[in-house]
Amino acid sequence: MTALWQPVSACGDRCRSGAGPHATRWTAGLRVAAVFGVLLIGLLPAMLGGVVLRALARALLAVLGVRLVVRGPAPRPGSLLVANHISWLDILALVAVTPAHLVAKHDVRAWPAVGELAGRIGTIFVDRGRPRSLPETVGEVTAALRAGRSVAVFPEGTTYCGAERGDFRPAFFQSAIDAGAPVVPASISYDTAEASFIGDDTLLDSIRRIARTRRTTITVITAPALRPAAGADRRVLARAAQRSMAGHGYRLAA
Repeated sequence: MTALWQPVSACGDRCRSGAGPHATRWTAGLRVAAVFGVLLIGLLPAMLGGVVLRALARALLAVLGVRLVVRGPAPRPGSLLVANHISWLDILALVAVTPAHLVAKHDVRAWPAVGELAGRIGTIFVDRGRPRSLPETVGEVTAALRAGRSVAVFPEGTTYCGAERGDFRPAFFQSAIDAGAPVVPASISYDTAEASFIGDDTLLDSIRRIARTRRTTITVITAPALRPAAGADRRVLARAAQRSMAGHGYRLAA
């Protein structure tokens, strides 16, 4: 149970070469300062609407020098978005694509500014150290889908460097089955490994490393929605979702 609930990635610092064009120290410093400036604006009570959240996500990407490329059909409201996981930037990319509640590890609550903002926008926190709490969290996702709200989840359960992949865990696919909601697979890729949030990374270290990279491009490609039948097998659905991403910018694990 624990091995399934707490997947471990073999990715680490060795996955990042540190090569490639770098921004000047002045530019990197301005980018880091701008990130926290945008986050503070986002903490204002008025900054909670879906359209504003999308603008906030896009602003954070822009001030970090990150370009977002989006391809594929737009998810309809009430969809379960499932994506591979490389970086905390994945969250901004998905929110920039479509308004969605997020499923995030409970550690995110402690992140400066980010944790507070995540709580305010209705993030559903999952405690991977307490497997018995999983059914309750799955129920929260089901309720959100039934209410017509989209939810984004990273079924690999941890981050990988992009070259490496993890299997999709099936638990949250049960939410889509129970709610009768479409599942929208989304492939996320980067043109640099410097954005990977892996190994012993801290949020601040990751922000600094991304800010020092001259340019970063995130590509999000959505595949056609899967519509699970009542009583479908969540494991089969998870495998189908991951396979459907092949050919949409995602390479299946060997």
